[in-house]
Amino acid sequence: MAAELTAPQLIAQHRPTLDQALEAIRTRAYWSPHPEHPKAYGEHGGLDAAAGKAAFDALLNTRLDLGQPGTDGWVGGEVSPYGIELGVEYPHADVDVLLPAMKAGQRAWRDAGAELRAVVCLEILKRISDRTHEFAHAVMHTSGQAFMMAFQAGGPHAQDRGLEAVAYAYAEQVRTPGTAEWTKPQGKRDPLAMTKSFTPVPRGIGLVIGCNTFPTWNGYPGLFASLATGNAVLVKPHPRAVLPLALTVRVARDVLAEAGFDPNLVALAAERPGEGIAKTLATRPEIRIIDYTGSTTFGDWLEANARQAQVFTEKAGVNTVLVESTGDYKGMLSNLAFSLSLYSGQMCTTPQNLLIPRDGIGTDQGPRSYDEVVADLARAVEGLLGDDARANALLGAIVNPDVKARLEAAAGLGEVALASREVANPDFPDAVVRTPVIVKLDGAKPDDEAAYMSECFGPVSFAVAVDSAADALELLRRTVREKGAMTVGAYTTDAEVERAVEEVCLEEAAQLSLNLTGGVYVNQTAAFSDFHGSGGNPAANAALTDGAFVANRFRVVEVRREA
Repeated sequence: MAAELTAPQLIAQHRPTLDQALEAIRTRAYWSPHPEHPKAYGEHGGLDAAAGKAAFDALLNTRLDLGQPGTDGWVGGEVSPYGIELGVEYPHADVDVLLPAMKAGQRAWRDAGAELRAVVCLEILKRISDRTHEFAHAVMHTSGQAFMMAFQAGGPHAQDRGLEAVAYAYAEQVRTPGTAEWTKPQGKRDPLAMTKSFTPVPRGIGLVIGCNTFPTWNGYPGLFASLATGNAVLVKPHPRAVLPLALTVRVARDVLAEAGFDPNLVALAAERPGEGIAKTLATRPEIRIIDYTGSTTFGDWLEANARQAQVFTEKAGVNTVLVESTGDYKGMLSNLAFSLSLYSGQMCTTPQNLLIPRDGIGTDQGPRSYDEVVADLARAVEGLLGDDARANALLGAIVNPDVKARLEAAAGLGEVALASREVANPDFPDAVVRTPVIVKLDGAKPDDEAAYMSECFGPVSFAVAVDSAADALELLRRTVREKGAMTVGAYTTDAEVERAVEEVCLEEAAQLSLNLTGGVYVNQTAAFSDFHGSGGNPAANAALTDGAFVANRFRVVEVRREA
């Protein structure tokens, strides 16, 4: 089949973007080629808001045929957290047929080289970017994110993370030259001379196990890191969030075919209700790389049992904020209120434990007792979410019944400083929308420790009273070491406390945000600049994205010849 997208065309179009991405990961400065504002799409290519919504609506109640080999049936059943049935059917794969078909295309993909693989990946991302409005609705109606968050986090921010992974993959592969002339002097004898070639070779098939809350944002780094390093990729979406990743697979297959490669290098593995194919796939000998975001229990299982694969996990942790003092009390409360409320706390980076000295904190407005800090924070959340329209735009919908159950149970764990309330969504009457709950706990009580030392995923936060800043630091250290943390925050005007909390985070490998009072929040990270997770504590064994995230997805094989 003649390629419709030639290598020179792809390189001419996308090499400048790749170079900018390489520069961005070197400098860690702000950069993104993907616009965050919905109005940026349509006029200069891509679907505008109306066309994107129409494209999404046209998908409902249809069969998404990807043309994959080994299709032995059709599966579906996604119901939006906003209450509508999507009605989309996806191919169910006979993996004994699909996996060999995926391996068949790897030789040509390997031989294409790092640069061509990278620009093919960038063409995939460009086409996804052009359909950001369509993807936003798909993310919204599978994750429960409010539309603007689904648009930004599920669109440009996810695409940035995918591009970041491609940049790191390319940088690691070209670190070693393709060829070398080697000459070793031998004194009076003729020198030894060798010609050597070095080829990055893929490990095998990569398996991406998708999550319900951020299917694209968490899925794209592993998908593009594996594909850019020469591996075929099998995408196993979460059963409640298939559509965004199925659309991604369809775009990838189209681009690969147009570029003259086997489209089966990327395939979808949707599952029947209760089938649980992730364990089966994860231990197949053909699967050599696994990317997983989700529960600690299954992440631990993968690390222990998928021994034939390189496993990258982002699991769960107990994210903590130490509140010792602040020079901007109002800004601190506003920042924390937003962080606790965004997407109903259904982010792996949302703060859970707020460690506050029981004797209170110093502020620019004078001393504030523990009770006053907690009460003021509760009022800040109430003020932020007091208007239902604003609340819906920030909270989105509760993604599944387990989150709702945890939220309701949290009220029985201690004194409720802020009760959760129901919020009606006029556009989606069946959506389950709840404001956060804040519960007061005593860090000195063993009964309370069982609550705050366990992850409570969702809009639940614990205001934990501690004896001193030193006690807070010790509890922070123990929490990160034993339970892990994707994020740590701290508020202090004391230079010694700041140095101490920084030292704890350096020693326990936790990403730290200090004294955030403006428009940057502890639960948000920027591609090309911020590392998401560290890979150094129990919350995750990998960071999005660094060299370690891509380097073990390929090996360099050397061929030596006498010159």
